[in-house]
Amino acid sequence: MANDDRFFVFSGKFDLTQVSKGLNGFSLKTENSIPRRAFNLLDCYDQSVRADGRLLIQTDDVLRLLNSDGSVVEQSGIGTGRFVQDLPEGPVRTALTGFPSLRALMGITSGWFESHDFAVLDDLQKTQVRGFAQSLSTQGGQVVLVRVQPMRGYDRAFQTVCAAFADLSSGQQSMEAVFQALLPGISPYKAKPDIALGTDEPSVQVATDIIRTYLHVARQNEAGVIADIDTEFLHDYRVSLRRIRSVLSLFKGVFSPDQTAEFKQVFSDLMAPTGPVRDMDVYLLDKDMYFNLLPSNLHLGLEAMFDQFGAERARAFQALTKQFRSTAYEQQMSKLTTLFSEAGAIQPGPNAARGAYDYACALIWKRYRKVCKLARRITEDTPDEAVHALRIDCKKLRYLMEFFAPLFDKKAFKALIKPLKKLQDNLGLFNDYSVQQDALLGFVSRQSNAQGRVNAQLALAAGGLVSILDQRQRAERHRVIASFKHFDSLDTQHLFRTLFHHKEVKT
Repeated sequence: MANDDRFFVFSGKFDLTQVSKGLNGFSLKTENSIPRRAFNLLDCYDQSVRADGRLLIQTDDVLRLLNSDGSVVEQSGIGTGRFVQDLPEGPVRTALTGFPSLRALMGITSGWFESHDFAVLDDLQKTQVRGFAQSLSTQGGQVVLVRVQPMRGYDRAFQTVCAAFADLSSGQQSMEAVFQALLPGISPYKAKPDIALGTDEPSVQVATDIIRTYLHVARQNEAGVIADIDTEFLHDYRVSLRRIRSVLSLFKGVFSPDQTAEFKQVFSDLMAPTGPVRDMDVYLLDKDMYFNLLPSNLHLGLEAMFDQFGAERARAFQALTKQFRSTAYEQQMSKLTTLFSEAGAIQPGPNAARGAYDYACALIWKRYRKVCKLARRITEDTPDEAVHALRIDCKKLRYLMEFFAPLFDKKAFKALIKPLKKLQDNLGLFNDYSVQQDALLGFVSRQSNAQGRVNAQLALAAGGLVSILDQRQRAERHRVIASFKHFDSLDTQHLFRTLFHHKEVKT
């Protein structure tokens, strides 16, 4: 689209002939129409296309990507249920470079689409302005998108046409206006929703709000897990429960001891059946990486290994979806939702009434000091268990900071989170390499027959991977030490102390 082109959005029904009344000596002619046909509006579950100010629709076997400036690229292909990187080569796939690789395209809504070009003519029937209009309608609403293109030497006609469209347009000229018209009241899914906090808000209310919010996030992902649309549904479900469990663990004394123990057991039981599926998902997602790590003469063993991973994943997934569909599960989740939504249902503990700000400072400062104490002891010879313990404490620190972020300066928090995240990334890789080695050795052991023999190709492939993963784990330990040194800088120490260490407060 040329820089001088203009883009207009019209909510509701709109007829191009309405514009003709304001054209003052010009007439509008419709041409090259695409007849009415069904369309699907595609995006991933967290609506990344929408967040980028674009709109992706599929009509028959054609994908059309409408950009924020009203320009359109299209290609043949089916998008529903596909990952962007698996689409056929074409301009739409190219334009969506950067789209989340782990999120699949899915139908957000459906309706009817039609399009036609138009020309604006002078008294001599000479074309002075061109444009095109696209109409989208769903059960929720209707919108018309118009792009107007100037032609050299006809600036007055172009300005006249644009003024006529501007008089009739719906105000907000963006793709967000299109989504709001087609999907009124439907906001994009957020894996980490904003939670409003007050400085003096009782800590028990903060904890309850966080748990209720992430319980809702978990529930939003259930249908996607069951449909097996992509692995991120289960990942977000697990992270939501993990955040809830971290509240129960970190907000000591906010709930009564008996209720805290009960909640911990309930959410642990909910989490348990998701582990085997997630473990296999991680392997299957990294399949290409594993094949790239090993020489081709070991690929036969890898194929056998991944066949087994697929079978194990299928069995674990069947058990998980059976739980999600069960009456007992629905009753449990409904009970929890009600419990964390009703006033007076929570039994307060001794710290329940503490103000959110003071409590946040005490919790974050205490966890930060623990992280530093552990990290400063990490050397080349430190046992893996100590590095894993540091990873867990860094995660707890990050959760606390994210929970209480609304109470503190956004810029300062960002300056602290960035090096902490880098340290967490290194610790996460270190842990992944360790866990994958143990899992591969366990996998080989399970594949052995009664005499202790195992397929030679499979054993060689697993052994080769374990060796490579061990080397990567050793290298990652160096990066952990380096990342902590950056996180432990004098500036970071000073900022933590300034924000959180106002006085010694027992937690």
